[in-house]
Amino acid sequence: MEKLLDRISREMQDAFEKAGYNRELGRVSISNRPDLCEYQCNGAMAGAKQYHCAPIQIAQKVAEQCASSEAFEKVEAVAPGFLNITLKGEFLKDYVVSMKNSPKFGLEKPEKTEKIIIDYGGPNVAKPLHVGHLRSAIIGQSLKRILRYAGHEVIGDIHMGDWGLQMGLIIHEFGIRHPESVYLDESYTGEYPAEPPFTLAELEEIYPFASGKSKEDPSYKEKAMEATAKLQNGVRGYRALWHHILNVSVADLKRNYDNLNVDFERWNGESTVHDVIPGMVEDMKKGGYAYISEGALVVDVKEETDTKEVPPCMILKSDGASLYNTTDLATIKVRNEEDHPDEIIYVVDKRQELYFTQVFRCARKTRLVEDSTKLRFLGFGTMNGADGKPFKTRSGGVMRLEYLIQDIYEEMYRKISENKTDDQEMPAQEAEQTARKIAMSAIIYGDLSNQASKDYIFDIDRFTSFEGDTGPYLLYTMVRIKSILNKAKGAGISLEDLTLQSAYGSADKDLMKQIASFGACMESAVEELAPHKICAFLYDLANTFNHFYHETKILTEENTEKRDSYLALLQITLAVMEDMVALLGFEAPERM
Repeated sequence: MEKLLDRISREMQDAFEKAGYNRELGRVSISNRPDLCEYQCNGAMAGAKQYHCAPIQIAQKVAEQCASSEAFEKVEAVAPGFLNITLKGEFLKDYVVSMKNSPKFGLEKPEKTEKIIIDYGGPNVAKPLHVGHLRSAIIGQSLKRILRYAGHEVIGDIHMGDWGLQMGLIIHEFGIRHPESVYLDESYTGEYPAEPPFTLAELEEIYPFASGKSKEDPSYKEKAMEATAKLQNGVRGYRALWHHILNVSVADLKRNYDNLNVDFERWNGESTVHDVIPGMVEDMKKGGYAYISEGALVVDVKEETDTKEVPPCMILKSDGASLYNTTDLATIKVRNEEDHPDEIIYVVDKRQELYFTQVFRCARKTRLVEDSTKLRFLGFGTMNGADGKPFKTRSGGVMRLEYLIQDIYEEMYRKISENKTDDQEMPAQEAEQTARKIAMSAIIYGDLSNQASKDYIFDIDRFTSFEGDTGPYLLYTMVRIKSILNKAKGAGISLEDLTLQSAYGSADKDLMKQIASFGACMESAVEELAPHKICAFLYDLANTFNHFYHETKILTEENTEKRDSYLALLQITLAVMEDMVALLGFEAPERM
């Protein structure tokens, strides 16, 4: 379905052409002076020099051609040459009705359906998720939903850290604490126990202890590196212990991601491509791409157009060990060979931009991907506390993600409990479910409403407010609409096949115009990988609806045709909001 601005621009372009001017001058935009008009066209200003006449003369001739337009109620030529446009209510109504009757509200399908892999999450196993993992998870998940909604095939991959030194540290420390364990007995040939030899709590304590000790004791670190080598070389007991670490950790990761409404199609880690690395490195050497520099194997990735230094991409360290670069390159190689993606998107901290510049250039130079495959880095900013520094606990530590979620939930439950009235007593179970839904909206919208690349302040008081640009405000608006529709149904009004009429006033017309801009918002969000565009649209839609609500009698309207038109408008407003908040990753309760 053609976007509204494209449709009315086409109408204006026809008018320019009929008046004897270049139709490309007829591009229409939303008015920057809504007190004067709804839309505007500045093409006469741009055409004045081309046609050697005053822009007002061009504007007047074009305005005359708009007199019989199906879309324009009024087109005024205003000095020095602007065209101020007001739409016909009937035209706008027909457009919104077409949206309502079309799949995905008329969102146009992409010219080519692409296969897209989104790399987001990136946690290390054996460590709890903390607030630093929030943005990658929420942004990546919303992009997956948005791109799928647009019609693309999308695969989400968590890309866990499950293979490096941290595994050796855990295995080595486990061996010190349990020297009798069969996992460390390399002569053992029997079956290993099905149950893990540690709990999640024990595992989460072991890693930071071992990591801290390795920084103080070189011999301890050396033994951890030996354990890492044994694991990677396939020693049975080490591999069995590693599988236990993975199983315990991944179960907890899934539980925490579920709490954020985040999921992945691929639960791959660095270990997945371990066996691919030797062959890839050999190909890089044979192809003349990789060479030895100061003992390390590297690939030059600098380009003549660089304005700042881009160091070589290191493939192997001087001791022959692989790096994150090596793993990421091998992962690109495997994804290319197995999935043949049109695009791979990495949702990672923006401070990693240089690193991914090196990796992407190396992947292209060494022919690990097709020339047509897009490699995109979506760098996100930092979630900060009120002091403007990365979010911490009151004691100064990094907050666990589940604790943050629990804090927000408890705040929302408190607010719900305080706001309840005797005639609206909410059962405890419903209150808990409602609080969790509102908490999710507070966290997710609080993050996504900011442009991904920007740092932002995580303000619990502001994010959990039912007023202002917040998730709870959106849900409150949606619940208000649901309440009106339920009351209408309870009063015996049939909500089936309601007919939307032409706008009766400025409030319902403004709401239709906002709904009609859905297609443009979605197209922009997809092209720019920008969930914040959807947030901005939703906030404007909620504000426009609430203005309509306060200005309009809906259920008490005596004219039934008018009342039913208002209810039809509420239905499509709610339907659009439900689809769009689902793209962000949350949903509205039935009541609040």
